[in-house]
Amino acid sequence: MAENAIELVGINKSFGAVHANRDINLAIPRGTIQGIIGENGAGKSTLMSILYGFYQADSGEIRVNGKPATIATPNDAIAAGIGMVHQHFMLVQNFTVLENVILGAEGEALLNRSISRARSELRRLEKEYGLEVDPDAIVEDLPVGLQQRVEILKALYRGADILILDEPTGVLTPAEADHLFRILAQLKAEGKTVVLITHKLREIMAITDNVAVMRQGQLVASRATKDTTVEELAELMVGRRVLLRVEKGEAAPGDVMLSVRNLTVKDGRGCTVVKDVSFDVKAGEIVGIAGVAGNGQSELIETISGIRRAESGTVSLKGTLLDVTRHVDPGDLRDWGLAHVPEDRHHVGLVLPFEESENAILGYHDHPRYRKGPFLDIERIRQSAREQMTRYDIRPANERLKTANFSGGNQQKIVLAREIEKDPDVLIVGQPTRGVDVGAIEFIHKRLIEMRDAGKAVLIVSVELDEIRSLSDRILVMFDGRIVGERKGDASEGDLGLLMAGVEQREAAE
Repeated sequence: MAENAIELVGINKSFGAVHANRDINLAIPRGTIQGIIGENGAGKSTLMSILYGFYQADSGEIRVNGKPATIATPNDAIAAGIGMVHQHFMLVQNFTVLENVILGAEGEALLNRSISRARSELRRLEKEYGLEVDPDAIVEDLPVGLQQRVEILKALYRGADILILDEPTGVLTPAEADHLFRILAQLKAEGKTVVLITHKLREIMAITDNVAVMRQGQLVASRATKDTTVEELAELMVGRRVLLRVEKGEAAPGDVMLSVRNLTVKDGRGCTVVKDVSFDVKAGEIVGIAGVAGNGQSELIETISGIRRAESGTVSLKGTLLDVTRHVDPGDLRDWGLAHVPEDRHHVGLVLPFEESENAILGYHDHPRYRKGPFLDIERIRQSAREQMTRYDIRPANERLKTANFSGGNQQKIVLAREIEKDPDVLIVGQPTRGVDVGAIEFIHKRLIEMRDAGKAVLIVSVELDEIRSLSDRILVMFDGRIVGERKGDASEGDLGLLMAGVEQREAAE
């Protein structure tokens, strides 16, 4: 068989005037773990979407195991032995693990026969690759780490010898990420080929054999991982030297600006997801909330920012008590000096079909500076948007462009610019750099430190432990809706990881 599992030869892909992939040539050796990195908008997801059949290349050739392959649909990719684990899992939440694994690959008219055969094959795969999961468990009841295993099992069940993983550790604890790496190492040992798309350079260094770097649609470098460094990869990605550590002085906390007391919140299903939570955030400090996604952090900041109603408890903003058990208007909170960068920029932070300039004033459109009598001052709005795009390095610098056409990192900058430019006293940021490349991460972190140093109270929620540890002056850890520990910003990853997993420090010592 051919030495290379995948060869991409002269791949080009354009979307209108945007040349997303430019003459890409990449060979991925069989039985290796290949990393692909690049800034948001660099073209790496487009390239993998071509390989998996979501898009068709305008020109170029795909070879699988040395033979030309026509991959027009994901079914073609699966037939060629290629599987993909998406960043946002493609699972039916109210189906069992087994039902999800065989969905679309039942193979026989009699479903009972298919299920019996699948159950046996699932046991073999679980044992062979260390992917143990209860086949009869309902997917929505599983933690995200196990849901990810289900996605991998789906691909292996369909016969994948080549596995593409897109940002696979974004919602995992450090321990879960380590377990995933052991699974990937086992897949490699069994002769599988793994393609890993990630913006976490330390993961690239820890698990890959080779790494390809993309910038502005082109493949600018390929390296054996052992022959490169995090610093070199960051510079290759961005095209300049990148500051990988957050530079900040000591915090100088002042008065309490945000006070939360005994807050209890239920979700849409009536389950209590925030349980008697209390904490303060002072002027001139950054407080980080760490935790695995789904442990109440999202509902907590939605309640503080007026999106969700609390069952009980209080929130005070600059000494003013808010009745969060009733509706609190987010617009009033903005007027009182609280700004919120939501976790989900697509569904909450932006209206994607709107132009950039329209999103740049969303929620602030009644401000006198944007009005001309009873009407919006369109030229003033566009001028303000152009100024923000310059200050926040939002690319492309076109305020008339639909927001859906910006990369994820630039969409995040649009939201941050909108909220920070209003000079709030309290800034709440959910997942500051989710899906954002290393250059944009550096920029966003600097802005948050500048807010702190200007005397603002900053509350951040992030599943990225490195980010929490770099930015925070104090760290609160949430597990199962409760704050289970508070640490200083220099707390160890191991200590925080145990708290995130619900293991008290005293239990860990036993």
